[in-house]
Amino acid sequence: MKQLLRTTDPTQIIYAKALLSGEDIDCFEMDVHMSILEGGIGILPRRLMVRDDDLPQARRILKDNDFDLEEL
Repeated sequence: MKQLLRTTDPTQIIYAKALLSGEDIDCFEMDVHMSILEGGIGILPRRLMVRDDDLPQARRILKDNDFDLEEL
């Protein structure tokens, strides 16, 4: 799996997952339970992962919907 998106904004994760789901791309959210360590203040980013083969298409979908993606 490859990292597609890393953000501290939970609404971006939800929106990205909805966009990818609409295109039948499976994704997995990591670091969801890190709020236990940070005290729930939202400073640690969450990651959205996709299969290696789906990464190019997933990046295109998010870029087409104005996501600012990091180059990894």
